[in-house]
Amino acid sequence: MRFKTVVTVTLRPTILDPEGKAIEHALGALAIGAFSGVRVGKRIEMFVDATDADAARTAADEAASRLLANTVMEDYTVDIVETGA
Repeated sequence: MRFKTVVTVTLRPTILDPEGKAIEHALGALAIGAFSGVRVGKRIEMFVDATDADAARTAADEAASRLLANTVMEDYTVDIVETGA
């Protein structure tokens, strides 16, 4: 089966996020809402052929922990979507 995997990588809460702070500041300067705590991350979508959702999650987790995220500074989540193909 083919699964779509979505890996979301974000800086750990204790790590300073200058891009998030810049966006927060710009939103305030533009008087757009009252946003706070803005954090910036990245989203990686990819497809994997696997026997089931658990195998797809295991493969995506390995990709995330070994390549996509710097686990010293970043957290990640993995979401699996069955494509039916």
